[in-house]
Amino acid sequence: MSKLGRRKFLSIATSVTGAVGGIFALTPFISSFQPSKRAKALGAAIKINIEKIEPGSIVKVIWKGMPVWILHRSEKMLDKIDSSIDELRDPNSELSVQPNFAKNTFRSIKPEYLVVEGVCTHLGCAPIEKFAIAPADMGPDWKGGFFCPCHGSKFDLSGRVFAGVPAPSNLRIPPHRYENETTLIIGENEEEENA
Repeated sequence: MSKLGRRKFLSIATSVTGAVGGIFALTPFISSFQPSKRAKALGAAIKINIEKIEPGSIVKVIWKGMPVWILHRSEKMLDKIDSSIDELRDPNSELSVQPNFAKNTFRSIKPEYLVVEGVCTHLGCAPIEKFAIAPADMGPDWKGGFFCPCHGSKFDLSGRVFAGVPAPSNLRIPPHRYENETTLIIGENEEEENA
């Protein structure tokens, strides 16, 4: 190989090696502009398969760092929704935080599914589910719902707060929509999707 050929080869090899090295050096810098996995998890919508949630049972997930409950209400539960309406502080959800589609008796898109933040509106405690009717610790008039043991706040099966308890408003309804019959997306509103 002549000196000129060797020089040309070394120039090309050095240029290629420099370009590859530059790409490797820039990759971490460019990827640093992407949101972290934690940041994505804090704000990203999540998909839940609701197909296997049995009527009368609840599934708990985390969205934006908070618990969200998906309650598949049974026919018996749906029949009891209005049975305590006179005892509720905000039965029509006029003072509570929820998307417009949840301003109804069931506070949901589909009556059988309640999607609600599992955080008491009093001091942010975690209510527990009390679905049994008239258990000894809740009294003979209890029709099922949620109970916050920290300060005694009670919510019905639509997450509506009872009058006379510390919690000032109904449990919050997060933005959500149904992608199809079996997939729930928490973190996106139906209104946003259609806008």
